[in-house]
Amino acid sequence: MRTRYWPVCRAVVPTLLVACVTSPGTRATERSPSVVVPAATPLVIAHRGASGHRPEHTLEGYALAVQMGADYIEPDLVSTKDGVLVARHENEIGGTTDVAVKFAARKTRKVIDGDTINGWFTEDFTLAELHTLRARERLSFRSHAYDGQFLIPTFDDVLALADSLTRSSGRTVGVYPETKHPTYFRRIGLPIEERMLRALRARRLDRPEAPVFIQSFESGNLRALATQTRLRLIQLVSSASQVTPAALRDIATYAYGIGANTRQIVGDDSAAVPTSLITDAHAAGLRVHAWTLRPEPVFLAKRYGGDPIAEVRELVRLGVDGLFGDYPDQVVRGLRR
Repeated sequence: MRTRYWPVCRAVVPTLLVACVTSPGTRATERSPSVVVPAATPLVIAHRGASGHRPEHTLEGYALAVQMGADYIEPDLVSTKDGVLVARHENEIGGTTDVAVKFAARKTRKVIDGDTINGWFTEDFTLAELHTLRARERLSFRSHAYDGQFLIPTFDDVLALADSLTRSSGRTVGVYPETKHPTYFRRIGLPIEERMLRALRARRLDRPEAPVFIQSFESGNLRALATQTRLRLIQLVSSASQVTPAALRDIATYAYGIGANTRQIVGDDSAAVPTSLITDAHAAGLRVHAWTLRPEPVFLAKRYGGDPIAEVRELVRLGVDGLFGDYPDQVVRGLRR
């Protein structure tokens, strides 16, 4: 079991981050066309950073996640008005920043992927304006002790942090960006994919063996990315129709794996029988990364009786290849590292 935490690098303040060459990744990326053998040790993917401990998508949260043992940090990518990629779970930032206090008059209404949303949107602010904001905890039942302390990082800030943490910890720290609302952003003239690939290329992270996964709920942009990069692509899925054997074989023509909701793998009730999703995906040549492990009663399936470690261990027994968690320390504990 891994019991000690890696030291956090000092470069968690944006002004201290510097560009440097990224160390090579340590995991192979070639996807075999045959049946996938489950990973000996599933990857620990820090969902929005250590988002159970710090406000999501902050450098401090990402750094803490790595200190706790995460293999990958996950920045969700949206665009600013001036075309800079920043890490926010959504382009609407009313719930994750103090924008309502500092820019009250900028509240507006938009239709995003068919949903009408009232709020403040990253694409209406320049990076300089966003840098005047501070992050806050989104969920009322989590600690708000760090509200107002941390900046909104750019994607380049996140890449620089991963590089610095790789150097300081002596182990590879990967990045797992998600393109958020890519069709919407392309439609308004702020496409995400090209800027994301340029940022990765600038740090020599466009190699097949680089410690990078690119994920999306949309399939069109992943199919396009498959012709533009050799990096590993992950199709996020959330419905039964997306995980039939035929659908999985189709996904395998352009993606390395799938990101599946834990409820698609095993139900909420204690008597629920696990599905064949992992077996079917492996048969199609796809890896399976499960999202999202959270210990709070509102999230944790009833079958685990309030024990989040039991969820980790069941998913491992079922053959999962990676685990997204808000509390990376709990996932690591469940894996007995």
